[in-house]
Amino acid sequence: MDFGIFLEQTRRGTSQAEAFREMFEQVDAAEAWGLDIVWLAEMMVNPARSVLSAPLLVASWIVARTKRLRVGTAVQLLPLNHPLRVAGEVTTLDHLSQGRFDFGIGRSGGPRAYDALGVPYAESQERFFEALEIILAAWKGERFSYEGKFYRFTDAAVAPRPYRAPHPPLRMAATTAETFPRVAKMGLPIFVGLRGMSVPELAGHLRVYREAWRDAGHAGGGDACLRIPVFAAPTEKAAMDEPRETITYYFQRQADLTRAPIGRAGTGPVERRVAQAQRLSSLSYDEILTTKVAFGTGPGLIDRLTQLKEELGVSGIAAELNPGGLLSPE
Repeated sequence: MDFGIFLEQTRRGTSQAEAFREMFEQVDAAEAWGLDIVWLAEMMVNPARSVLSAPLLVASWIVARTKRLRVGTAVQLLPLNHPLRVAGEVTTLDHLSQGRFDFGIGRSGGPRAYDALGVPYAESQERFFEALEIILAAWKGERFSYEGKFYRFTDAAVAPRPYRAPHPPLRMAATTAETFPRVAKMGLPIFVGLRGMSVPELAGHLRVYREAWRDAGHAGGGDACLRIPVFAAPTEKAAMDEPRETITYYFQRQADLTRAPIGRAGTGPVERRVAQAQRLSSLSYDEILTTKVAFGTGPGLIDRLTQLKEELGVSGIAAELNPGGLLSPE
């Protein structure tokens, strides 16, 4: 299993300078404790929630202050960044880190950043796959031309070539049923989570992913990393009681975020979003504990994560620490 932490949320009451300081304290702890990777969200134009508007810049600082720890994006929003620029920035980071960077990609489930940058969210999926096609071509290091719906250029080349062959590891976020087989056919590892679905529902989607992976002729059975809120404490009671406020707030906020773009083009079927928002709004704390998170003592977390590994077949954990932002740093 690959164990990492996922950083996104600014703790409530902190200044932006303090948010960066606390983030790097967690990074230093991850390096010292022997974790494998730190995942960084991309969260633009949302200062109340995150300072991570430029995750590639933050990643470059992390690899400079660590010796062993990998760093990755979870995820870089491809439709909002020019693919030639992203291709060169990622390979530069690939060199600076000497291969310790993993490139997680997605398009976001909400239109806030799209609205701010004047990019129609309805175009997000087409823009995503066009950008990915260009990035993969650019990483070959040869001159090429492209004529697409959104991007057009002639005789362009990107430097440097990737440090790792054929390129930095790619991982794509999958949150809807139709995404799982599409990512599998492309031969890409995925990020999965329990925000909008239950463990049995996710297990079903992962079976589809693995079947499509094998049908496409790829070696192995695919690769899935699970993002999940994690909280450890010396006793079971403390592990249940201490994070109650922050995680309850977190899932209520997720319900609001799911509900907000209903009816917007590109945000999926209205019925699906309504159902997800209703499920999130009505979650009891017991349901959160049993279906959405991993809270417990050290031995209890070993059991919980082992259970999830067996049920879902995941090969990695991206632990969300204090996702509601209401816990103290200690």
